[in-house]
Amino acid sequence: MTTSVCLTQTSKSYGKFAAVSDISLSLGEGETIALVGHNGAGKTTIIKLILGLIRPTSGKVRVLGEDPVTGNAGVRRRLGYLPESVSFHLALTGREILAFYARLKRIRLTTTHDLFDRVGLAEGAADRPVRTYSKGMRQRLGLAQALLGEPRILLLDEPTSGLDPALRRNFYDLVSELRSKGTTVLLSSHALTELEDRADRVIIVNGGLKIADGTLEDLRQIARLPTRIRFKPSHDAARGHRATGNFSWTRSADGFLEADIDHEQKIAALSCVTADPQAVASLTIMEPTLDDLYAHFLNGQGTRQ
Repeated sequence: MTTSVCLTQTSKSYGKFAAVSDISLSLGEGETIALVGHNGAGKTTIIKLILGLIRPTSGKVRVLGEDPVTGNAGVRRRLGYLPESVSFHLALTGREILAFYARLKRIRLTTTHDLFDRVGLAEGAADRPVRTYSKGMRQRLGLAQALLGEPRILLLDEPTSGLDPALRRNFYDLVSELRSKGTTVLLSSHALTELEDRADRVIIVNGGLKIADGTLEDLRQIARLPTRIRFKPSHDAARGHRATGNFSWTRSADGFLEADIDHEQKIAALSCVTADPQAVASLTIMEPTLDDLYAHFLNGQGTRQ
C-alpha cells in the first residue's frame, strides 16, 4: 500500500503544553482510518499538522511526499478538509460558497455542479442563502466544499454531526466510493458505533500520545477482552442442557444462558455449546466493541503502540 501521509516522531508544543508528543503514524492510499480520542487528546492538532496549518516542534510530517508547510502548493490542493464546526458567510448562497472555495483551490467552477447531489443537498437549496440552511444542510455544504477537486486525502472532523440516519448512510456510502478510488480518508469522530464497521484501521490518541493503532481485530487481540456468548437451549433441551462445560453460565430473564468468556477460551466455549446443534435454539456472539476497546486503552490497560 502506498503511503500518502507519514508523521515521524512528531511533536507539537505550545510553551510548556505538549499538544502531541512523539507521534509516528502513516496513512495509506485507499484506506479509511478512524482517529479516536476525547476532546483535547490531540486529534485536531494531528489534522492541522497534516494540513500544514501548523509546523511541528520536532519530527517530520510528509503529505504525498512533501512537507505540507513548505512543499509544493499543488499538494495542498489535493487535500480536502471538513472542520468540526463549519462556518460560512450567511448572506451567500450555497452555490456562491462553493464557487468561492473553488477559486481558492484554483478549480474550474464546472466541477461544482454535481456536488450538491452527491452530498444530498436539493438543487433548490444551492441558490438559497446559507442563513436559511439547517445545521445538517450546512454540514452537507461543508462536505461538498471538502470534496472540491477530488482530493487524494480527505480529513473529516465529526463529519456526521447534524445528519439524520438516512444521510449518515449516504455519507458513508460516499466514503466507500472515495476509498475505492484510492482516496485516503481520515475520520475523527466520537460516534464510535458508526465507525466500527466502516474503518479499516483505528488510531487511538490520549494526552497527545498514540496509545493504539491497528485494525479492530488487531486491537481485540492486544486487549484480550472477554467475548460474551449467549445461547438459548431448544425446547426439548431447556431443562437438561448439558453442553455448558466448565464455564460460569447465568440465565437471563428471557431464558438465555450467557457468560463472558476469556479470549483464550472462546473457541472451547463455542465448541461446547454447539456440540449438539439440536439442543441450541439461538446463539449470539458479542465481540468487544470499539467503545469497549476505547475504554480499555484509555484506562491504560493496553499496550502502547
